[in-house]
Amino acid sequence: MERLPNPLRRHLAAVRAVAVLTVILGVLYPLLVTGVAQVLLSHRAGGSILRADGRDVGSALIGQSFTGEDGAPIRKYFQSRPSAGGYDPLASGASNLGPQDVADRLPDPRGVGQAARKGRVSLLTEVCARSTAVGEREGVSGARPYCTGDGVGAVLKVFPAVGTPTRVVSVNQACPATPFIPVYQGVRVECGRPGEDYSAGRTVPVRGNARAVVPPDAVTASGSGLDPHISVAYAELQAPRVARERGLGLDTVRTLIREHTTGRALGFLGEPGVNVLELNLALDRER
Repeated sequence: MERLPNPLRRHLAAVRAVAVLTVILGVLYPLLVTGVAQVLLSHRAGGSILRADGRDVGSALIGQSFTGEDGAPIRKYFQSRPSAGGYDPLASGASNLGPQDVADRLPDPRGVGQAARKGRVSLLTEVCARSTAVGEREGVSGARPYCTGDGVGAVLKVFPAVGTPTRVVSVNQACPATPFIPVYQGVRVECGRPGEDYSAGRTVPVRGNARAVVPPDAVTASGSGLDPHISVAYAELQAPRVARERGLGLDTVRTLIREHTTGRALGFLGEPGVNVLELNLALDRER
């Protein structure tokens, strides 16, 4: 070895170091950590998999949908928080849309390109539509302060952007819809026309007098899109429907909600949450 040229000796030393570190950090250390986890935290280390009727049905750590083949919610189950990624673990993430995303791009059958023909729904309209759907499903009001009666964002485009208005458009209500307010600052409000560009107008969200009954987590997705929990308020909102569909007493369903409610992290972080999959499995065992 002493006779080898210095550059070659340095390269061989580097290769030996890589090989040794690969064995230690890439093989032995992962095996050690995995072994300790399996001994001390077997359920969590295995993905917190839940089983029913002898088969795996999901993970307590990942939210999933409870819908039928037609995509409609199964009424005897509690519904999860909305997911921006369709409850796909490989598509985990948020919509990346913020509170300023309030104006839709209306679908235009005559538009050029798929995006123009399909249009784009704003975050506000998405929230309004979800609230309307939840309200209908649970038999409560789905109204929200910045939503129209037909479940879209209550947003106007005012022209010109500065000065006295001469034209006002309810941009999220496609013609021939009736605008949610007839007049704004003395100007008649028009319905939105697909394909027309309203970007030059001033955006004016209009707050109504409605009081939101549907909880925020029922209409907004989590940062991961895979939150396995819902708020206690959302669970309580769904309890009468689930009890009715299953022929159970409301007190029985509420007791199960309490049993599957987790407290705040470390006792003070966040809010209590209800694990939807665990709750639905407990309901199935009641049958």
